[in-house]
Amino acid sequence: MEKLHLATHSKLRTGWATEQQPKSLKQCEESRLCKGAWATRGYCPRSRTIPISVVQQPLFHIFSNAAEIKDFRKRLLTWYNKCKRDLPWRKMAAGEADADKRAYAVWVSEIMLQQTQVASVIGYYNRWMQKWPTLQHLAEASLEEVNELWAGLGYYSRGKRLQEGARKLVSQMAGRMPRTAEELQKLLPGVGKYTAGAIASIAFGQVTGVVDGNVIRVLSRVRAIGADPASSVIAERFWALAHALVDPTHPGDFNQAMMELGATVCTPKAPLCAECPVKQHCRAYHWVRRAFTFYSLCSPSLFFCGMVDVEECDSSTGNCSLCLPPSEPWEPSLGVTNFPRKTTKKQPRIECTATCVLQRGCCDQQPEYLIVQRPSSGLLAGLWEFPSLLLKPGHQNQQKAALASHLQTWVGIDVAVGHLQPVGEVLHIFSHIRQTYKIYFLNLDKEKGNWNEVVELPASRWVTKTEFQNSATSTAMKKSLWKVRACMHILTAATLNMGRSNGCISLPCTLYGASCVLDVS
Repeated sequence: MEKLHLATHSKLRTGWATEQQPKSLKQCEESRLCKGAWATRGYCPRSRTIPISVVQQPLFHIFSNAAEIKDFRKRLLTWYNKCKRDLPWRKMAAGEADADKRAYAVWVSEIMLQQTQVASVIGYYNRWMQKWPTLQHLAEASLEEVNELWAGLGYYSRGKRLQEGARKLVSQMAGRMPRTAEELQKLLPGVGKYTAGAIASIAFGQVTGVVDGNVIRVLSRVRAIGADPASSVIAERFWALAHALVDPTHPGDFNQAMMELGATVCTPKAPLCAECPVKQHCRAYHWVRRAFTFYSLCSPSLFFCGMVDVEECDSSTGNCSLCLPPSEPWEPSLGVTNFPRKTTKKQPRIECTATCVLQRGCCDQQPEYLIVQRPSSGLLAGLWEFPSLLLKPGHQNQQKAALASHLQTWVGIDVAVGHLQPVGEVLHIFSHIRQTYKIYFLNLDKEKGNWNEVVELPASRWVTKTEFQNSATSTAMKKSLWKVRACMHILTAATLNMGRSNGCISLPCTLYGASCVLDVS
């Protein structure tokens, strides 16, 4: 690979080191064309010369000009006031005069929005605020009620911490919300640096920046920061940028505007750069525009052979800790999405769980299902589920026998392996676990002697379909019951056309990816 010779510059003189000067008439013509786009920089791609920045490298990645900061704020806030989405928590924050109620409304929204899309949160937020409009109302609620309302939103510990925080504020601070980001982070469980800053700036007008995924994306493109945002050192750089930029007059609106920009315009894969209100200040955008101009003036073979000018860092040397690393240089086809640098995600661990939907008939002919409560700590703490058994690695082939043995606790007698009817699988992805549920069905009938009705069951209850849907159950459990009921409907219809054989029907149930055999006698 050719070496690019780099030369040092001073404020008085620019030094150059060239590997090859244009010699032929064709080369000289290419040099003349290039100068049309690069005259102010004196850069000719054919000569393979690259100037080094006369400015200290870190200055390229920050806002050091007061006029630029002022213009950035003005452009962003003007756009936000015109284009912001109509969201219920914004209405409440803007229209609520009581500071504690306003902060509580912001707190609930920020916790719900963690790792969850806005569209999924709106319905939950409206139901939550209708049921528990103040800290005092939430403090009086039971964890069971909180889990029931939160069911389906995921990351269930968030709801539990909200309730714990409300009880703490009511009992220790007379229902008064902390007024600063520092106090919020210190006193409220589950509230980190970002959430505390968001509440303090939006509800109380504290002049503090915030940094979340959307803000990181905006700042990394605006200042061409290609370093790993997961690094604690680089994260502090983003926080310093956010604090420097935040508007002192409208800190809450500014922080929301930064997040709104990242969510709707400066998106991860298909950013709408033409609609960006601050594109004039975006380093990545200017790189793309300049690259396009350079490409249109020069032959494609010369495209992007070195695009560092006197105002930029030189990432090719690896000396700047904020630039794209030499191992992951700028890729022209990616444009501004070169930033932020993609972090390597830890692969989720693989787990497999055998789950059995136990059904019994009752006097009104409505089937009931047995659900049991999970432990009060750990994954899906306190939620209800069908009797389930986490399978050890390498024991998946014995899952049916293991589940039958496990079910003895719930039915009071030994369960014949042959009575467990396979229904299918449910795949559920947690943040750190790829969980596959192997679903089985067992219809309990005391007349058949496969159920001891008087057995005492720990932390469990029988529920109807409607009661199940209103219980604090995970999405995976809801999918499991849906699979069983859907398969039963298919089989019921099949009995009219296929007849019976020994009280059983064998049906190739492609909906579940495997044949399904259920006892319908």
